[in-house]
Amino acid sequence: MHRHRDLCERAVDPLEIAAGLEAHGVTDRTAARYRHRDVFSLAEELYARVPTVAGEPGRATVPAPMRDIETRAAWSLRALLPGAACTATAVVLKLTDGVLGGGARLTVALVGGLVALLGLGLCLRSGPLHAAEGRSSAAAPVYGSWLLGYVLYGDALLDQVLSGGPEGPWAITPAPLLGLALAVAPAAWCAHLFSVHAQRKLAGSRALEEFAAGVRPLLFGTVAFFLCVLTGLLYLADLGYGGGGVPVAAAALGVLLLLARLLTVHGFPEPATTGLAAACAVEAVAPALVLAGRLPGLHFVARPVDTVVVAAGTGAVPAIACGAAALGLLIHATVALSRASAHTRA
Repeated sequence: MHRHRDLCERAVDPLEIAAGLEAHGVTDRTAARYRHRDVFSLAEELYARVPTVAGEPGRATVPAPMRDIETRAAWSLRALLPGAACTATAVVLKLTDGVLGGGARLTVALVGGLVALLGLGLCLRSGPLHAAEGRSSAAAPVYGSWLLGYVLYGDALLDQVLSGGPEGPWAITPAPLLGLALAVAPAAWCAHLFSVHAQRKLAGSRALEEFAAGVRPLLFGTVAFFLCVLTGLLYLADLGYGGGGVPVAAAALGVLLLLARLLTVHGFPEPATTGLAAACAVEAVAPALVLAGRLPGLHFVARPVDTVVVAAGTGAVPAIACGAAALGLLIHATVALSRASAHTRA
C-alpha cells in the first residue's frame, strides 16, 4: 500500500491498479506472498483500503452514447481524408491526361499529396491511431516517409541501378500508395475494435494469464482482418491503373505500419521505431550494395541483391524488408499487447 499509494489514490477502478502493479513487475506469484490468489484480487483490496485523492473521480465515467457516436463519426471522417484526397488526385490526373502540361500535372499531384498528408496528420492527432503525449517517437514519421517514398520510386531506382544507372526520369508506381491511403480508415477501425475488445476482456478477466490468453487471438484476428481488407483495396487500386497484381511489398508495408502504430498507441514506441528503421535500412542497403559491387574486387557484395531480384523481381526487396520487420513487430506485440498495463490510460 505504501509503495504503490500514488497509483491506488488515483485509480478509477481495481483494474487500473492491477494493470499498474503488473507494469511494476507484480505477478500472481508475488500476490500469493500477500495471501491473494492473483493480482486482480490484490488490486481489489488495495482499491478498497486506499481512499482516492480529494477532487479525483472515484469511478470511471462512461461517455454518453450519442457523444460516443459523434466522436466515432468525427475520427472516421478524418481517417477517410487521405484515401479521398489520393483518389480525387488520381481521377483528375487520369481525366486530364494529354490536356494539362507536365508542370500543371505535377502541381495537381503535389496538392493532392499535401492534402493527403494533412489528412493523415489529423488522423494521427486524434482517434484510435492517436498516441498520448510521451508515447510517440520523433523518428517514426521520418522512417514512415521513407517507406512510403520507396513505394513510389524504390522499384524504379533499384531497376535503374541494376541496369547501370541511375539515369533519366524514374517511373513511379502510384497504385500501391493509393491502396495504402484508402487503408487508413480500416486501420483506424481495426485499432479501435482491438482496443475496445481488449478493454472488455480486461474487465472480464480474473487473472493476468487469462487476459493474455484472450488478447493474443484478438491481436492475430485484427491483423489478419486488416490484411484481407488491405489486399482488396490494393487490388482495386491496381485495377484503376491497368492491373498487374497485388504488390506483396505494399501489403507487408501496410501490416508493418499498423503494428507499429498499435505498439506506439499502447505505450511501446521504441520497438515500433526499431521495426520501421530496420525496414528502411534494408531498402537503403540494397541499391548501395549494387553500387558498391561495381568497385574493383567487390562484385561479390552485390550478389545477394542480384539473386533476390533474379528470383522474384525488384519488388522482392521491399517485400522482404517490410515482411521481416512486420513479423518481428508481430512477435513483440504478441507479448507486449497481452499485458494488462498496455490497455490503461497513459
